[in-house]
Amino acid sequence: MIVNQITFNFSNIDEHALLITMVGCVVVFIALAALVLVINRIAILQNFFIRLKIQKTKQESGPVGKTPVISLSADENAAICTALYLFFTEMHDEEKYVMTVKKVSRNYSPWSSKIYGVMNFSKRG
Repeated sequence: MIVNQITFNFSNIDEHALLITMVGCVVVFIALAALVLVINRIAILQNFFIRLKIQKTKQESGPVGKTPVISLSADENAAICTALYLFFTEMHDEEKYVMTVKKVSRNYSPWSSKIYGVMNFSKRG
């Protein structure tokens, strides 16, 4: 019974290449973890700024009643983001993409000439 063994020679690998690869992987995973933390904290920051704004307007207008509880659901945040996206994309001018093709009056072109294909300069033996 013949068993094919695949051997890999690790002596050909450069130590600097391994170090660069490992550092690159660690940097990418740290960046992804930081993005996850930032995205999870956006709702908390949004609620904090809304509460600050309500407290500021409440101080200017005087005490009227209880402070409302502010919390936006994910659906409300998605609706707000969609509305903002549609608003900002409508601000750009609509460009019409028209392609005009004009026929050239010259019919002769060296690219379409057949005379260059007739003459064969290869030597026949």
